Amino acid sequence: MPVREQAGDEGASVTSAVVDAVGTFALSLILTYGFLRLRCRKIGPPFGPRARYWALFIVVGTAVVSAGAGLLIVAASHHDHAAYVGIAIPGGLWFRRLPPERDRDMLPMTLSGLLTLPFSRLYDRMGDDMQDWCDIRLRAASAKPQWIADAVVYYHNQVAAGLRGGQALADLDSWRNSITHKISIERMIDLDTAPARLRAALQMHPSTQHIRGYADGDLERLASRLEVEALNELHLFLAYVYRLGYQNLLIYPFRPSTQRVRVQRAEPTAPEL
Repeated sequence: MPVREQAGDEGASVTSAVVDAVGTFALSLILTYGFLRLRCRKIGPPFGPRARYWALFIVVGTAVVSAGAGLLIVAASHHDHAAYVGIAIPGGLWFRRLPPERDRDMLPMTLSGLLTLPFSRLYDRMGDDMQDWCDIRLRAASAKPQWIADAVVYYHNQVAAGLRGGQALADLDSWRNSITHKISIERMIDLDTAPARLRAALQMHPSTQHIRGYADGDLERLASRLEVEALNELHLFLAYVYRLGYQNLLIYPFRPSTQRVRVQRAEPTAPEL
């Protein structure tokens, strides 16, 4: 074979290998993105405001490793299209689904720890995103005790239709009922309800049956305790909703004003005198 033809074949082979490596990189980006979202399901979105940088690092880093592995396979096998074997690497994000706690506990000085360190940082930042999301909604509802009860009903109404029964809806129903009950007791205290009626109201729900003794003692302390407990339960409610994937909830007491504006425009104006 002439030297020129041999050089041309080698050049074409190298070009084909590079093209296959680029294809492996692109496919790995897509697969890693999908597998990462599956891995973080019921934990939170991996591409939130704080977590997105570690998520991008994991996605791009995995794609680079996949492309590099594909080139090594090509060099060893001398088959250009063997580069696509590298796309199997992103599958490790799905098949090796370590819980966040185990990822955090691994020592970063070990090889396994170095490999899981980005996931540990990702989970930490995802937790920060969830806390920020909850804090915004808690601050909006904490101005008045009644707003806490109104807020949990408001959020429950946005989520309940999409759950269609099941344990998740049962858990949310439990929190909603407990919060609204405690705020109703707090309101009864503000209205100076008779002690006998207050004790009867405390017995109506399991979450307040154990604090019946406060009805004959410091009512102000009881009201404060019920408000704090209701706010804490609202926090748990919101965190649970966030992990279910409802990150786009409208913030209480926001109401879309489109319909109200249309009604105002449709009202006739008073005639000028």
